[in-house]
This record gives sequence, structure tokens and C-alpha cells, in this order.
Amino acid sequence: MTWKLNNEPVTPEMIDGYYGFVYQITDNVNRKKYIGRKYFTKAGYKTVNGKRKKIRKDSDWMDYYGSNTKLKEMVELHGKDKFDREILRLCKTRSETNYYELHFQMHCQVLLSEEWYNEWISAKISRKHLTSLKKTV
Repeated sequence: MTWKLNNEPVTPEMIDGYYGFVYQITDNVNRKKYIGRKYFTKAGYKTVNGKRKKIRKDSDWMDYYGSNTKLKEMVELHGKDKFDREILRLCKTRSETNYYELHFQMHCQVLLSEEWYNEWISAKISRKHLTSLKKTV
């Protein structure tokens, strides 16, 4: 199954200019859900003129089904076709991605109900990391 954003399949062109995204995965067998985040790139290294240089390379976001152990077991058990993968928000920066992951997790109270695969949440974000965001509350 492909990622969807506003019920439309996500293409690489749609993510141009974004750092990452916050997502929700729904298990259509038991209706349990998971909220998490994923970055479009990851750190890597390249040798240039005999020197090791740090670079960003594509992550595995297209085939990603979350980091939660139980969720990954269910994907193996039920099959990928039994899961819906929805992008809740595209984010321009790493800090924005982290902030909105926590925002959605707290808003949905993922730790207070058995309907969620989420087992723990955490974030370390400072106000100065989010200066590019406008206050939405």
C-alpha cells in the first residue's frame, strides 16, 4: 500500500521541499492505529577526493511501516495490504516534524487507550527550533 495524503496517493514530487512527515497507520484487521514520524532523508557518508564527507540520502519512507515492534509483527502476520498509511502533516524541518508528532500523539491520547499501538512518546524541542511556525492555538 502506498502513502496517502488527503486520500490521494503520495508521489515524490509532492514531498519536494519537505524534511519529513507525521503519519497514522491503521490496522484494518483489528482497527488499532499508530502515530509516528518519518524523515525523507537520512545521514550517510561519501568519499570525495579521499576524504569522508557527510551527506543526506533518501530514507526508506516509501516502504516504511513504523518502528513499533508489535505493529511490525502485525504487518508480517496480516500482510501490508491490510494497513492504511496516511500522512497527517508534511513538515519543512526536523523540529517541526518532531513537534507535530508529539502534538498528534497527545491530541489523540495514544497512551491512554488500547486502540493504539503506541507504547511510549517523547520529544525534546525548544521554542527557538520552531520560530518558522506561526502560533496555531
